[in-house]
Amino acid sequence: MADRAPTQRARGSTTTLTTNNGSAFLRKLQTHIGSNSTQLVGFLTLIISGSILLLFTGITIIGALLGLIFFTPLIIVSSPIWFPVAIVFFFAVAEFLSLCGFGLTFMAGLSWMYRYFRGLNPPGSDQVDYARNRIYDTASHVKDYAREYGGYLQSKVKDAAPGA
Repeated sequence: MADRAPTQRARGSTTTLTTNNGSAFLRKLQTHIGSNSTQLVGFLTLIISGSILLLFTGITIIGALLGLIFFTPLIIVSSPIWFPVAIVFFFAVAEFLSLCGFGLTFMAGLSWMYRYFRGLNPPGSDQVDYARNRIYDTASHVKDYAREYGGYLQSKVKDAAPGA
């Protein structure tokens, strides 16, 4: 109980009576905010808007609970109708979102191809060029190999099938 006993402080020429439990916070607040009126208005705005939002949160939770209490019997009685409707609605929304996603992906790919063929170098075009060059080099190596060893294989085929 000794820490809750009122103490007297001399501040300038006036004497104030404060308690130890919240006086330190209020004194700090007064010294910090009291010097600037803009900060005081901001602090008051914060307190008022926070209180209003807290009030709206409470009203919303109470309204949701009362609605759930009053409409639960109606929901239970009509659930054989709501369940199939909810399933159909879920699949319709999923189909629509998938369609939007696939359409967006197609348009992004089309835009990338347009910029690539116009020579605007979209992101990743260097990897496509590298892959194209690798395929071309491999195809030309296979062609050279076939020219070099193709005659050898053709002579072996004629030896195996003289009438061919």
